[in-house]
Amino acid sequence: MQVDPRAPELVTEDFVAMLNASRMCVLVHDAATKNILWANPAACEMLEWSVAELRPLKAHHMSSTARQYDRVIGRAWLQEAVEKGTNSIEWHYRSRTGRVIPTEAIAIRVELAQGTAVMVQFRDIEREQEVEQELRRTASYMDALAHRTSTIALMLDRAGVLRFATDTALEVIGADSGQPLGPLERYGTLRLAGRPVSWPEVLDRADPVTTVQLAVTAAEEPVWLEGSLERLQETGGDALLMILHDVSGRVRADLRRERELQQENYLARYHAMGDMAMAIAHELGQPLAAAGNFLGGAARHAASLAAAGEAAAKHVTFGIDSAVRQIDRASAIVAALRAFVGHLEHVRQVADLGDIVAECLYFVRLRADAAGVAVVVREHPGPVPVRCERVLTGQVVLNFCFNAIDEVAACDPERREIVLTTHAEGGEGVLTVEDRGRGLPRDPFAESFTSKEHGSGIGLALSHRIITRQHGRIWAEPRDGGGSRFGFALPLAELHGE
Repeated sequence: MQVDPRAPELVTEDFVAMLNASRMCVLVHDAATKNILWANPAACEMLEWSVAELRPLKAHHMSSTARQYDRVIGRAWLQEAVEKGTNSIEWHYRSRTGRVIPTEAIAIRVELAQGTAVMVQFRDIEREQEVEQELRRTASYMDALAHRTSTIALMLDRAGVLRFATDTALEVIGADSGQPLGPLERYGTLRLAGRPVSWPEVLDRADPVTTVQLAVTAAEEPVWLEGSLERLQETGGDALLMILHDVSGRVRADLRRERELQQENYLARYHAMGDMAMAIAHELGQPLAAAGNFLGGAARHAASLAAAGEAAAKHVTFGIDSAVRQIDRASAIVAALRAFVGHLEHVRQVADLGDIVAECLYFVRLRADAAGVAVVVREHPGPVPVRCERVLTGQVVLNFCFNAIDEVAACDPERREIVLTTHAEGGEGVLTVEDRGRGLPRDPFAESFTSKEHGSGIGLALSHRIITRQHGRIWAEPRDGGGSRFGFALPLAELHGE
């Protein structure tokens, strides 16, 4: 028998088959008595009753015992559907075994061949309610965390716009929770490894996580934050989570330590100025005295220049040239000592140790010749490039040599000899000065004052400071066979490297 002219292929049995196959539960009630007339297989399966068993049952037999599912309420709900044509409700059915099943139900008035009926369609929503409750709990937890946690947490999109922030984060970055948060870079400067960067660069590094720093400048004193930025894979990478920690205390401590080190370095240079005053008297006294002697001799020879002729002229020329050379040396020492008060630790000059020795030999031999001391030089066969301040390092060489000359000057003639040696060893350029004097009864670098009658007491102390501030080593040791050996070592460098 044809049922719907719009679908002439379908007959009554086809519609019955479709209702029986539907997973939506269906109960048909008589409109007047509210008795159950029929149930499809899905309803029978859920309620665990057959159609024959369901027909005599009333609402209280198959509903929850809770007051809101009382029989009177159920009948009134069905009656409203009869009167209005449709009605919906959340109804808790009870199965044969006592399982209470929350359902979403809709009652629709239908006209059957024997009269008016109400068809109730319902479905199990227990799992949906569990998921909804879980979501509500999660939302509640998130809300509690956002308002009560001390964690600085930010949610951002790919454009770097803030979408969510904990209350602590809002307070730290100085944002107003009642207004759109906007881009993160509005509140501070992003940094990677201490250098300022833009949001796109940080985003590229989040694969899926990277470390990040944020310097917030909203407050009077900058706030330094450090943590991680993670790309959330569950969102397809469109959302990013930034977890930060306040490291302002550590950063300020580091800055304070840096300032303290700068202050200590400044004070060290300031106190070194006192050394400089003595160093100038110590180091310049000799060349200036020598220059005075040369000029005095030149003056004495000038009177007899006309009578003596060319020989006297040569004496005068020699005296004046020597005086000029001593004065030039004094000028170089002044310039070098001025640099000493500066940043000697960061000197970038590279010099051959052999060249430094060669520049000093003129002055060494002047002193040695006057004392009857022989000077022997044993140079390294090749260059010995070291990174140092050339003039000051030369002053250390002179100090070693002058001390050695003074030491052996009073010895027997066969012991009046000093030996200068340069060589490269173990990544260092090494210079030593040996003498055959009385030896070392104690460590001279541990002494504050010299044993010389007219010494200033700073020669070796100043030499020690000059070498060690250039990252070198300096020492004194007994010489085999008697006497002493003074030496220093400076790190090797490329001869022309900078």
